[in-house]
Amino acid sequence: MIAETLIASCRKMQRDAQRQVYGLLAPKLYHTCKRYLKSEEEIEEAMADAFFTIFTKLDQLKEDKAFEAWARKIAVNQCLLTLKRKVNFNIYIEDMGRSEQPADSQPSGLEEEDLLHLLTYLPEGCRTVFNLFAIEGYSHKEIAAMLHISEGTSKSQLNASRSKLKELVNNVYYQNENSHGTSR
Repeated sequence: MIAETLIASCRKMQRDAQRQVYGLLAPKLYHTCKRYLKSEEEIEEAMADAFFTIFTKLDQLKEDKAFEAWARKIAVNQCLLTLKRKVNFNIYIEDMGRSEQPADSQPSGLEEEDLLHLLTYLPEGCRTVFNLFAIEGYSHKEIAAMLHISEGTSKSQLNASRSKLKELVNNVYYQNENSHGTSR
């Protein structure tokens, strides 16, 4: 948790305090942005825009204890702005053809990090809706408003992402476990 005194210093636009907050918050926001965006350039741009917004709109933060959640929401919104410029969220996974598959690996078990890695293989629309619903906790109504799609499209994209993730998990993780277990 970032100290309230540090946040107060940022409100006064003190550069040293801003550098400290950046150092504490950047790794977390980077991982948030990486869940939505694939290219390093887009991630860095979204983070720069997010930090600009965080430091210039800090007076809008009502409760200092909610600072990190507020900052993450700003980062997510920056990612969504980037995606809205290039993604048609109304395209369904069936209309997109086969997406790439991860190279076979030999994991010891499915971990949270593995699942987050598999998200990168989902089409952007599905990945975005999955992130907003399953990770950020938004409702389909909120997602529909954020992405300018219908609630039905949000639900469809979520179902498609769940199906694709299940397929990826089965293909990459459970097939490897089974093939290693039978080759004695």
